[in-house]
Amino acid sequence: MQLANIQWSQTEQDIAQVALATAYQRESTALLQEVRDRTQAIANLEELWALHDFLSARRHEIEGKYVFEPISLIFVFAQLVQEGWLQLADLTGLDPDKQTKIVALTRM
Repeated sequence: MQLANIQWSQTEQDIAQVALATAYQRESTALLQEVRDRTQAIANLEELWALHDFLSARRHEIEGKYVFEPISLIFVFAQLVQEGWLQLADLTGLDPDKQTKIVALTRM
């Protein structure tokens, strides 16, 4: 099964959308807590600008990561599992071949 030719049933697309939303919520919650912690430690303007730069970079990263594009979902899910935002159990219901590909990519 080539990744470019993977077909997603409607049920799998629904599972994928829920999984993306779950990972997004987890990562967003963690980011919010990190920002709360960082803002309490800001002591000068330089640290404030560093926080701004951090947030700009994270925004760019997060907005690019959570786009629902079936052609790249296998890679996105592998990345999210590697980063800890998704568990393989969150992908239950996907075709076993897709799950195998995701697991294989997490080992790279």
